[in-house]
Amino acid sequence: MRMDDDAAAQVAAYLRKHETKDLLRFITCGSVDDGKSTLIGRLLHDTRLLLDDQVSALEADSRRHGTQGDEIDFALLVDGLAAEREQGITIDVAYRFFDTERRKFIVADCPGHEQYTRNMATGASTADVAVVLVDARKGLLTQTRRHSYIVKLLGIDRVLLAVNKMDLVGFDQAVFDRIATEYRALAAQLGIAHVDCVPLSALRGDNMVARSRNMPWHGGPALLELLETVPLARAAGGSALRMPVQWVCRPNQDFRGFAGTIAAGTVRPGDDIVVLPSGRRSRIAAIVTADGELPEAGAGQAVTLTLSDEIDVSRGDVVASAANPPEVADQFAAHLLWMGDARLLPGRPYLLQIGSRTVGASVTEIKHKVDVNTQDQLAAKHLELNEVGYCNLHLDQPVPFAAYAEDRALGGFILIDRQSNATVAAGTLDFALRRAGNIHWQHLDVDKAARAAVKHQAPRCLWFTGLSGAGKSTIANLVEKKLLAQGRHTYLLDGDNVRHGLNKDLGFTAEDRVENIRRVAEVARLMTDAGLIVLVSFISPFRAEREMARALFEPGEFLEVFVDTPLAEAERRDVKGLYAKARRGELRNFTGIDSPYEPPQAPELHLHTLEADVAALADEVIAALALERYDPAT
Repeated sequence: MRMDDDAAAQVAAYLRKHETKDLLRFITCGSVDDGKSTLIGRLLHDTRLLLDDQVSALEADSRRHGTQGDEIDFALLVDGLAAEREQGITIDVAYRFFDTERRKFIVADCPGHEQYTRNMATGASTADVAVVLVDARKGLLTQTRRHSYIVKLLGIDRVLLAVNKMDLVGFDQAVFDRIATEYRALAAQLGIAHVDCVPLSALRGDNMVARSRNMPWHGGPALLELLETVPLARAAGGSALRMPVQWVCRPNQDFRGFAGTIAAGTVRPGDDIVVLPSGRRSRIAAIVTADGELPEAGAGQAVTLTLSDEIDVSRGDVVASAANPPEVADQFAAHLLWMGDARLLPGRPYLLQIGSRTVGASVTEIKHKVDVNTQDQLAAKHLELNEVGYCNLHLDQPVPFAAYAEDRALGGFILIDRQSNATVAAGTLDFALRRAGNIHWQHLDVDKAARAAVKHQAPRCLWFTGLSGAGKSTIANLVEKKLLAQGRHTYLLDGDNVRHGLNKDLGFTAEDRVENIRRVAEVARLMTDAGLIVLVSFISPFRAEREMARALFEPGEFLEVFVDTPLAEAERRDVKGLYAKARRGELRNFTGIDSPYEPPQAPELHLHTLEADVAALADEVIAALALERYDPAT
């Protein structure tokens, strides 16, 4: 049956209306059992977005897994993991889409347990609004304050406070007023500008999609009314172009474009642009999409830009307005939410991903950590799981950036563990540190090659690592004697000796161990720059710090020498009596006893001390240097 013209026009108008509706992204967060999943499930049910088979499946699941007796357990619509249903909690972030006549919504149901705070931060990173739930019986809890702090940290400036389970306190207005007043005070302390409060019962539907008769004293709108009318933050129409390059598109020799999603501003053919961090300039030739070329594109659109000049542009670069480009820097002050199970240690190397760019990074200083319950600033040398700190960051190369408050795309970042590739932190850039702005590398006529040539040797760093008592210093000492007999220029940096001078201010905590290796690695790098063969004999128990040291040297210049002695044998030797003290509890953080040793995974040399004597092992090290093949001319 053919559709008449009027019906077709109505359908087309209906589709256009839904295509152009606003989209609001919001999260639900709060403490455990505040009813976040139930609230979302109830919204989906009461907005009549569930099909009959979904309702039937929900009723069956409620009988099997529900926590509401004979009634429907709406939380099961969102809690999809088996562990979530068994425990009656939310573990992972669950995203749901729904819409009404006025607006489209994407909602993220975030877990309430402190253990899963990292998941909550993931949900908050793309949200416009936060719905913070509070159990009317319990009031504001520590997790409520933690989540509210993270909400503000991640740039959400509007909160809808949902005081849930009002039916369990007899719909008492005094209870609601007290909680609303306390939360508004917290929001003011955190700097959250807009707070709307609504009393409700998610389980029973009071004040969810329509105003409840059980709470006539509440003159404000229901939750859905607030969600439909809350203003959306819009990027300023005059903001400058920002587009991180995600992919260099080169399908043939006649086309070279740069694909990405425009983070801010607009772009038109003919616009003057600059590519950062290189600073090269050009002009937009065309804006290409799957549907053809566009005369203009704006924030949120995925496009491919072609340029009028053949300049070098790579993934991770930022195409920006030439008239108003972002800043470029390599040192920052930043807020950091630590998500790793192992603690954050200043000086330890990580990878930092900002936009589509990945660079090496380390936290140089923790200025303070934040007590999320009181917002007090506390002194800290490290950060534990779910702690928030204000830190100084150092990157190994400059990146284009903006303060997170101005631009999420260029101001938000994550830290990645170099060994496991796990995301261990999320952070927001505050401002650039100008410490190195007036410091430039001074060119010297006498360089490493000249110094090495006059010594007739190739500079090397031999990094001896192993347990205390493994034989590192003994082998390194003999290697240096043999090299000296050959006329080589060497220097031995021994762990104990360095701690008498350069590192005498450091203890043996994990933080001090990281700084200990950082300093020694920098000294060793200077010594190789002087043309020396430097031997470093340090326990250096952590792989991350040894990799940090390796990264300072040119390819082939750093040789990791694993002096492999079983713990039982090292403890049997115990020349210094350290193992005995550690076993008695008199020596804390001792490697192999109450502090771990991470053996190298692919060392250049693996010396088994139980299989050969010291002289043979020293000869093996010298043979690996291949010094006889060194040609100063090269």
